[in-house]
Amino acid sequence: MASWQQGSSQDLSTCFPRILFLLALLVTSADGIVSSLDECLVLPTAEGSTVSCYNVTEFPSPLPADIVHLSVEFSNLTELPARALQACRRLQELHLSSNRLQELSLGSLTPLSRLRVLDLTHNELRGLPLGLFSTLADLRTLVLRDNQLQDANTGLLWGLRSLEHLDLAKNRLCVLPSGFLLTLTALRTLDLGYNLLETLPTSLLLGPSRLQRLHLEGNRLRKLEFGLFSFQPFLRILFLNDNGLTVVQPSAFWSLRHLDMLDLSNNSLSSTPPGLWASLGRPSRDMQDGFDLSHNPWVCDKNLRDLCRWLHANKHKMFSKNDTLCEGPEAVRGQRLLDLAEPGSL
Repeated sequence: MASWQQGSSQDLSTCFPRILFLLALLVTSADGIVSSLDECLVLPTAEGSTVSCYNVTEFPSPLPADIVHLSVEFSNLTELPARALQACRRLQELHLSSNRLQELSLGSLTPLSRLRVLDLTHNELRGLPLGLFSTLADLRTLVLRDNQLQDANTGLLWGLRSLEHLDLAKNRLCVLPSGFLLTLTALRTLDLGYNLLETLPTSLLLGPSRLQRLHLEGNRLRKLEFGLFSFQPFLRILFLNDNGLTVVQPSAFWSLRHLDMLDLSNNSLSSTPPGLWASLGRPSRDMQDGFDLSHNPWVCDKNLRDLCRWLHANKHKMFSKNDTLCEGPEAVRGQRLLDLAEPGSL
């Protein structure tokens, strides 16, 4: 009986969106229940209308005066008309992903003072005008992932005092100014992965004081300086994998007392300085989500003793144990670092 009920629930869940779509085709707007807007699906909610458009050739117009959610995705839009959103003063979510937008005009988002989510994933944006987000004080999520952004001006994000999630991954950012995040005091998640960053200013994270998740993977970082994480005592997840790190300063992690996950895999680390690991994992606390040090050219000599002692205490949380190997000296080349972490092995 239970399995039948579960199967029925799954069937209904699968069919429900299509049922709504068919109703939208059958019921006219005069009924006051569901109406169609050209090639879009328009549905009423308790808060206001939602409009969903896919594979359209131009921006939908006119939009309902009570619209709260707008999706125009997987289309070939190359521009957002300057006054397209002028009447959308109640809009809370705007999704424009998977289009071909190359720019946004200054003032195009000005009326959206209640906006909470803005998703511009997978477009062709090369730059954004200063002041574009200045009126979006209630915005919680901003996704600019998978565009062609190259410049990050200091004042670009000013005005986003409520922003909690910022995704700038998969762009072409080479340099970030010191004050880039200064006003983002509510930020919890920051994704800068897969850009072209070679260095980071030590004051980059000065604004956000309660950051919990940080993505820096897939860049070109060579050195991790002391001070970068000094203002992030609540950071729990840190991705540094797939860079070219060769040097990590001894006190780089000293403030990360609550770190639960660290990924340093696929870098160029041959050794780490004494004291680097003192604030992480056991004996003070457990790294709940684990760590990864694999695919680095570790030189397993006496200079690695501090790391080996830490590995022995925290091996139960170690990922990719069979891929964390010694590159040298020749006598131990190819051996697992974890095996050499046993007391007396080095």
